[in-house]
Amino acid sequence: MSAKGEHLKDEGSKLQVVAAGATAGLISRFIIAPLDVVKIRLQLQTHPLHRPPPPGSTIYRGTLPTIRHILQHEGLRALWKGNVPAELMYVSYSAVQFATYRSTTLLLHRLFGEGHLPHAAESFVAGAAGGAAATAATYPLDLLRTRFAAQGNERVYAGLLRAVADIRRDEGVGGYFRGLGAGLGSIVPYMGMFFAAYETLRLPLGGFWALPFGSGDAAAGVVASVVAKTATFPLDLVRKRIQVQGPTRGMYANKDIPEYKGTVRTMRTIFVAEGVRGLYRGLVVSLIKAAPASAVTMWTYERALRFYIGLGGEAVPEH
Repeated sequence: MSAKGEHLKDEGSKLQVVAAGATAGLISRFIIAPLDVVKIRLQLQTHPLHRPPPPGSTIYRGTLPTIRHILQHEGLRALWKGNVPAELMYVSYSAVQFATYRSTTLLLHRLFGEGHLPHAAESFVAGAAGGAAATAATYPLDLLRTRFAAQGNERVYAGLLRAVADIRRDEGVGGYFRGLGAGLGSIVPYMGMFFAAYETLRLPLGGFWALPFGSGDAAAGVVASVVAKTATFPLDLVRKRIQVQGPTRGMYANKDIPEYKGTVRTMRTIFVAEGVRGLYRGLVVSLIKAAPASAVTMWTYERALRFYIGLGGEAVPEH
C-alpha cells in the first residue's frame, strides 16, 4: 500500500491516536452541545403535538422553536446543560474509540494479512469494536449527560458529584447503566456502518471534492454519519427514554415520560402508543447535529494525529 493511500488509523503510536481522538471529541462536543440538548428534549417528548401538554410540561415543536423556548425560559446557558459530563464522555469516548479502532484493525491485519479482508468489512468490524468498547467504558457519563440536558427550570440534581451520589444511593450501581443494552445495540451497527462508509468515501471524496483544508474528510464524515444515524435512530431514542427512568422520572422538563423496562418492550410500547413516527422523534435535529459533529470530529482527528506525529519527530504522511 502506498503512503498516499494509507489510512491514518494505521499510523502513529497508540498514545498519539488516543490524544488525537480525545482532542477531536472535546472540540466537536462543545460545538454541537446546544443541538444535543434539543435532541434529548424532543426524544423524551411522548404526548401528541396537537394535545395540550400535562401540567408543568412543555410541547417542543421542532428544532428552532425548541431553541427559542429554551432561550426564553431557561437562558443561554441552558443550551449547554449536561456539557461537563458530556465533555468528559466525548473525550474519553473518542480516545477509547479510536484506540480500539486502530488496535482492532492491526489485529485483523495480523490474523488475516493486510489487504486480504474486504476494506468495508474490515472497517465495519473495527468500527463496531471501537463503538462498543467506548460505549461501555463511558456509559455512566452518557446517562448523566442525558439527565442534566433533560432538566428544565426545576433542578433534579445540584451538580455532577451530587448526581453521582444520588444515583448510587437511590438506584444502586445499576442505575448508572440504565439503557446500556439499547446503547450497545445501536452503537455497534452505527459505528460499523459509519466507519465502513467513511473509509469507503474518504479517498474518493478527497479527490473529487478537492477543496482547501481537507474537505474530503469532512464530507465523508457527514455522509457516513447521516446513513448510520438514520438506520439506528430508534434504538438511540429507546436508550434516552430508559436513561431517565427511576425515582426522578417525573421531574424533568418532559413531565409525562412513561415507565419503560427493557429495550424490546420499550420499543414495542413506543410503537403501539406513538406509531412509527414516535420512534423517530428528534431525528431531524439528530441528523443536523450528527453531520457537523462527525465532520468536525474526523477533520480534527486527522489533523490532530498528524500534529502529534510531528511533535514526536516522525514523518507526517501526505494526503
